[in-house]
Amino acid sequence: MTSHPQHELAKRQQSGFGGIVSFDLHGGREAAWTLIDATRLISITANLGDAKSTITHPATTTHGRLTPQEREAAGIGEGLVRISVGLEAIADIQTDLERGFHLLG
Repeated sequence: MTSHPQHELAKRQQSGFGGIVSFDLHGGREAAWTLIDATRLISITANLGDAKSTITHPATTTHGRLTPQEREAAGIGEGLVRISVGLEAIADIQTDLERGFHLLG
């Protein structure tokens, strides 16, 4: 965000900015874990933010202590998958995710 106090520093130190990508899969928890279990490059973790890409299922990790009603109010569905994109080549990340998407049909 350009208004962040350290935006200029980040621009000098990085050739691009990292990102967190979230998406909700049809099929709920089963679909989310099918995708997550199929990855080989992306590390499964409950913690986001690393030099390597990580993947997590918020409903059972970061938001697992909330009631189903609290998760729903926060937009955390059973099919939600969150990826923190690291420094790997984008083609490698895409290939890793495609393995899981292929299993989902």
